[in-house]
Amino acid sequence: MREWLIAAAVLAAVVVLVIRRLRGEPLVAREVFGAPAVLIAIGAYGLTKLGLTAADAVWLALGSAIGLGFGAVRAATTRLFERDGVLWLRYTPWTFAVWVVAAAVNFGFGALAVSAGMHEEARPMTLSIGVSLLGEALVVARRAKVIGLPYARPRA
Repeated sequence: MREWLIAAAVLAAVVVLVIRRLRGEPLVAREVFGAPAVLIAIGAYGLTKLGLTAADAVWLALGSAIGLGFGAVRAATTRLFERDGVLWLRYTPWTFAVWVVAAAVNFGFGALAVSAGMHEEARPMTLSIGVSLLGEALVVARRAKVIGLPYARPRA
């Protein structure tokens, strides 16, 4: 039951994040990098409780590379702009399309990995989402640096 509660909370947080970014929001560095860090930490912690095999580790690394790549592609579809002297980010319809394609690819990859012997528990959803958001954060940060606008201050 506890895993379902964590999964529901993570899913709700991701839905809120996507909705906010579809509307456009000030880009706060702590939020850009905080969400991936927290999700990766939760996922990694869950993995420490498992006896991962070498095959699990290989499939996990491949899945993480795919997630990182889709996050980077998704970031390339976002719109960065200036408002009130700070950097803002908005998801575009293409960003949402990349989310959908990435979910389908990850589902197929997961099914392939499990059928090839990977333990299902070795694919924590929090880790997958966190790695994908990290890929997005890295590309957004690079684009933000090129633009040269400051990040927004954290909300009170």
